[in-house]
Amino acid sequence: MTDYFDFSPESVAALAQADVTRALQEDVGVADLTAGLVDPARRARAVVVAREPTVICGAPWARFALQHLDPSAEITWHIPEGHRCESDQVVFEVEGQARALLTAERTALNFLQLLSAVATKTSSYVQAIREVPGVRAGIVDTRKTIPGLRLAQKYAVRTGGGVNHRLGLYDAVLIKENHIAAAGGVTAVLKRAAEIAPQARFVQIEVETLDQLREALRAGANMILLDNMGLSQLHEAVRITAGRAVLEVSGGVNLSGVCAIAATGVDRISIGELTKSVKAIDFSMRFVDMPV
Repeated sequence: MTDYFDFSPESVAALAQADVTRALQEDVGVADLTAGLVDPARRARAVVVAREPTVICGAPWARFALQHLDPSAEITWHIPEGHRCESDQVVFEVEGQARALLTAERTALNFLQLLSAVATKTSSYVQAIREVPGVRAGIVDTRKTIPGLRLAQKYAVRTGGGVNHRLGLYDAVLIKENHIAAAGGVTAVLKRAAEIAPQARFVQIEVETLDQLREALRAGANMILLDNMGLSQLHEAVRITAGRAVLEVSGGVNLSGVCAIAATGVDRISIGELTKSVKAIDFSMRFVDMPV
């Protein structure tokens, strides 16, 4: 299965603009009282430094935060989007109105620290399973995202080399345990899903046992989520399925165990911690020149 979200430069720019506009309103309100202490004619040059190794992500958000308040601000990127940088490297430098840089600083860095963290976490999983001979599994995100920032985080997953799952409840069908129970069983719920399938990008069903897997296959499922299965069950699930459906693993996946999961031959590995358990990357902005 391939990604289907439109993360073209134009779409990302529009997304960043919308996110940053909300964030600046939240932070600035009617005025930045502290930045008002600075002469409005004063200009400054600043550098943004990564304090730890990371995959850089969030350039459009940082750029819009700075240029929203000073359209004339000049930004020079030293580490491009999606590239890795080491600790204490300069990521970008910016020159513009000192007041604008001071006001935009926190918003720009907040997006940079969050999205770089997601991209870095994703990249660590992607790089890990590349070491597994013959691996074909993709690293997939979930809906466990920060409310209001889902698309930004999914963009960061893509930047880190991962694959996007559904965007929300409206674009695809994911039948989980409670749906199966409420609908009367695996076969019954898949029959109902077939009636609404044309509205969905895909229909996927979660199974917890090999017997449920067999029933799902008999009912025509072509995308199956294997929930919290052990390695021996995953190997058997791949054997039983024999290529008849896309198999995705979910539940309890961590970096130490992801290679063994990938080695079972599954197609996708979904990991909630890509977006829900990230630790922000440490960035700092420092003024280095204050032209008179």
